[in-house]
Amino acid sequence: MIETINLTKRYGQLMALSNLNLKVDEGDCFGFIGPNGAGKTTTIKILATLLKPTWGEARIDGLSVGPVNARQVRSIIGYVPDYFGSYPDMVVREYLEFFAASYGIRGAQRNRVIDDVFALTDLGYKSDAEVNGLSRGMQQRLSVARVLLHDPKVLLLDEPASGLDPRARIEIRELLKELHRMGKTILISSHILLELADLCNKVGIIERGEMRFTGTVQEIMDRARVEVVLHVGVADRIDDASQLVERVQGVSSVERRDGHLRLVLDQKQGDPSLVAHHLVAKGFRLTRLEEEKVNLETAFMRLTKGLVQ
Repeated sequence: MIETINLTKRYGQLMALSNLNLKVDEGDCFGFIGPNGAGKTTTIKILATLLKPTWGEARIDGLSVGPVNARQVRSIIGYVPDYFGSYPDMVVREYLEFFAASYGIRGAQRNRVIDDVFALTDLGYKSDAEVNGLSRGMQQRLSVARVLLHDPKVLLLDEPASGLDPRARIEIRELLKELHRMGKTILISSHILLELADLCNKVGIIERGEMRFTGTVQEIMDRARVEVVLHVGVADRIDDASQLVERVQGVSSVERRDGHLRLVLDQKQGDPSLVAHHLVAKGFRLTRLEEEKVNLETAFMRLTKGLVQ
């Protein structure tokens, strides 16, 4: 559904994108991760037909993104930038009517479409409120409502949760989950990595204009894993348990922490079940046996710093 082939963008001597190859399948919710200046916004603007690449190609639904197909591409995408623009003194319904007219939606159909979008985004009770008086969270929800008017196949979202309070972030996230369930293909950039892990089925990490890693959230976290950390609790004799597990094959270090043991295991040789077997065989009663998970934030920090080759 979305594909870039050696996509490159230069600003003078600055290389914003360097031979970026990206593929998002139909129905994916793809999280686009990277530090500030990595090239996320540049990529999204090219896909939205707002920037021309220096070279390379971008395609959406089989259409080459460029001046020739710009109108067709815009009819199948919805672009939410990282800022909110509005016209002074407009109320919410007028705002949506204006953009619906821009998409060629007329008459009774326009009212039906706006009412449907109000129902989906839960904005109906704000229909007569001035747009400029809305909270940041409500403005972001209105931005999403605006791009849904023409029922696009693809949504391009650039930091949609930026600057939102926790409640507004949750509301936007739940709205995007519903759009994903409806079959929309979503490309979303964000700095709130834990929420991306909950929302997206695939992610890509971009750094200095180059795509470093792509895959499912689990694949990215597995790629970032350099060791296995195991938390073990025993009912009693914790010092004896510590001495025992230190001798288990694959255990590289043991630390006592808050009433339990934190074990670091070699990823290739360490076996959590072997630890449990030795403890039970020596009469210890386990109260906890839990492997520490690598989350998306940890993976991002390791992969973008080159800790994993």
